[in-house]
Amino acid sequence: MLLNLSNHPSHNWDKKQTEAAKLAFGEIVDIEFPQIDPEWDQHQIWQIAQEFCNNILLAIVDKAHNKNAVHLMGETVFCFCLANMLKDAGVQCVASTTRRNAVEKNGVKTSVFEFVQFRNYYDL
Repeated sequence: MLLNLSNHPSHNWDKKQTEAAKLAFGEIVDIEFPQIDPEWDQHQIWQIAQEFCNNILLAIVDKAHNKNAVHLMGETVFCFCLANMLKDAGVQCVASTTRRNAVEKNGVKTSVFEFVQFRNYYDL
């Protein structure tokens, strides 16, 4: 099971990313990314990361899949803190990598992101 903890719900992913996630992890479950106040201190970040870690561990126990991971993308310090907590608990974290393609149409340049792969935060 891939727990998607990002600001990008899996129903908005492109086909390539969805297929890669299902092939590697089976089921995809979205978890809403928390609103991180920019004025919070490290202790407040740690508290919310601990809450999310506990909830993730409960979700993994409830599902009991062979291959579990957390797709963790968002506010940097929160992600770093949570990834370390999950590593200590033996839970794999991955990030999605993309290729940015600039597309210009009628004088307006837009970035289009193409999924490439899931990259491990660390090896377990």
